[in-house]
Amino acid sequence: MSVEKKQNRQSVTLPAGVARRVSTLAKTQRTSTSRVLVELIETGLEAKEAEKQRFFALADCLSNAPEGPERERLKQELAKLTFGE
Repeated sequence: MSVEKKQNRQSVTLPAGVARRVSTLAKTQRTSTSRVLVELIETGLEAKEAEKQRFFALADCLSNAPEGPERERLKQELAKLTFGE
C-alpha cells in the first residue's frame, strides 16, 4: 500500500530571469517546471537546515573551547556565518 502525500497548490510570481532558468532546467531534465521548482525548494530548505545545524555545532564547539587561537578561529567562523564576509 502506498501512502498518498497531501499536496498544497500554491501560486508564486517569479522574476523573468528565474522563470527562464527554471524552464530551461525543466526542458533539460525532461520534466515539468513544477517538478523543478519542488526540487529547488526542497534543496534550498535542506541547505538552510544544514546551515542552521552547522551554526549550532560551531556555537557548541565555541562554548567548550578554551581561550586561545582555536577559540578565536571559531568566533571568526561564527561571525562569517552570521554576518557574511
